[in-house]
Amino acid sequence: MWADNETENDFLNFSGVANTVAEIIVQADGRPISIGVSGAWGVGKSSMIKLIRRSFTQRPDADAENFVFVEFNAWLYQGYDDARAALLEVIATALASEAERRKTGADRAKELLGRVDWLRAAKLVGGSVASMALGLPPIGLIGEVYRSGSQLLDKNVDSKAVGDVSNALGNLSEEARSVIQTKSGGSPPQEIHAIRECFEETLREMNVRLVVLIDDLDRCLPPTTISTLEAIRLFLFLKDTAFVIAADDTMIKHAVRRHFDGVDETLVTSYFDKLIQVPIRVPPLGTQEVRAYMMLLFVENSSLAPEEKESIRARVCDQLAQTWRGRRVDRAFMQTIQSDFPSELVARFDTADRLAPLMTTTSQIAGNPRLIKRFLNALSIRMAISRANGVGVDEAVLAKLLLFERCADPAAYVALTHAVNNDEAGRPQFLSPWEESAANGAEVDLDEPWNSAFIREWLAVAPHLADQDLRGALYVSREHAPLITPEDRLSSDGAEILSAVLEYPDMADGLHVRLTQLARRELTIVMDRILERARQVQEWGAPPILTAALAVANADPAQGARLSAFLKDRPAAQLRPSVVPKIGDQLWSGEVFEAWYGTADTPAPVKAAITQERKKSGYLKV
Repeated sequence: MWADNETENDFLNFSGVANTVAEIIVQADGRPISIGVSGAWGVGKSSMIKLIRRSFTQRPDADAENFVFVEFNAWLYQGYDDARAALLEVIATALASEAERRKTGADRAKELLGRVDWLRAAKLVGGSVASMALGLPPIGLIGEVYRSGSQLLDKNVDSKAVGDVSNALGNLSEEARSVIQTKSGGSPPQEIHAIRECFEETLREMNVRLVVLIDDLDRCLPPTTISTLEAIRLFLFLKDTAFVIAADDTMIKHAVRRHFDGVDETLVTSYFDKLIQVPIRVPPLGTQEVRAYMMLLFVENSSLAPEEKESIRARVCDQLAQTWRGRRVDRAFMQTIQSDFPSELVARFDTADRLAPLMTTTSQIAGNPRLIKRFLNALSIRMAISRANGVGVDEAVLAKLLLFERCADPAAYVALTHAVNNDEAGRPQFLSPWEESAANGAEVDLDEPWNSAFIREWLAVAPHLADQDLRGALYVSREHAPLITPEDRLSSDGAEILSAVLEYPDMADGLHVRLTQLARRELTIVMDRILERARQVQEWGAPPILTAALAVANADPAQGARLSAFLKDRPAAQLRPSVVPKIGDQLWSGEVFEAWYGTADTPAPVKAAITQERKKSGYLKV
């Protein structure tokens, strides 16, 4: 099995791109610069960030002591802290620690850290001050104190009202203890200038260049994304700073559209270009890279010694750098590196040789490293089931069948399994003339549901299956996810999407295209399972499972109606204000807000959030 984590081990010859990014930062010579590392979900952006940092430590002509690196994951702070304050605090804390180590600039770094409180104070009171200036009730914690205190002026004072005021004051005290005591430099422009000046002086006294590596920004909600980017431009984009931002540029532009509702697409692009000076895309993988990646994954899980694995990795990356000259990374090349590979590892090299072209071209995988790992993990699980149950299954046969299950038309997969089950020897003999023609390079005439470019290529891949007993392979290929029952009859793509949204619900937005390609029957099943999980949630602010439900609802309006009905039935005591903006842009949200607002038990902060959303959208009647 392979963990789905970023790594500093370069399996794809990305070091050349990482070294280029490092060179751009060095050549900036202290001028502020922002670099966007863009790419779709799972292509290796986080690993690229790790490689960029490692590139600095390996440069022969640059003193590593001249740079201070700070890694910031905006997604970790979403819902818990103001993005601007969180980013500035992470940077200030790192600089303070580094200043202590270097014995220089410590006082300035501590002052910068102290000024973070001003940002939190501005967030805490800013909304309430603006509300009261417009004659509206204050919001947030100050709003709770205001509303609870108003009860004491009513003639019907009871112990509950007194307790509410006490609790509200306690909450305000706990959150605002530091920010209330913050010494402000004056007006917001003056304080912002003071933060910038303090930041510049800290770097100048320490005589360092700051490199901030920002990851997972495309996993954040639009407000967090924009707040993080604006913090860079407003507070931190100064001399001796560089920012490397790993995010899918389409998600960033989506956040800009949401933030500036109705803005022209040209302005969206201009805003993006102003924030990201140097856009760099993670290179897409071709057949050579996919084959090399699979082989190195097999090497990583082998019994070879660590130093052997590293030597093989380096040789493969060197060869990948020469593929433009016609050099190949295949089983034959691997055996020139080392002649005594274990036989089972050589067999896996053969599997990578055969499957790489299809895993590169088929749209369901498209050379995506994360999806390749998932495919190999599924293969590993099924082989383990085979061994545990004493089922003799050839790994190459199982891999070819798994690829068909994942990428072919579901109706074709059903037809294949039907043929196997109806044959006394478990052989899909109808494939024989097709496989023979495909192997000879002849045109194969196929009818639906077999008529696809993928199946034509798949038929030519060894081993041929027409004479294979596939009953054991199908036995270990039964759905292994406990939430997917046989009666659901999900396609392999539907089953994988369901597993993904349940395991990583916060990342479901990245599956939008694949969700829209599912049949409505399958989308209904996926929403069924999501709502089953959602019923276990006891606090409805912005739980990750809500992100998954919204992704399905955005793919099929009929699922939006189901989600609307589900949310209207949530107990009022479970509602939190953050759920309101989370669903505010949905066409059906008005009905949900009306139901919540009309419920006496709905908390006052939730009703206040609904009022604010109504003013922003202009369509809700409450």
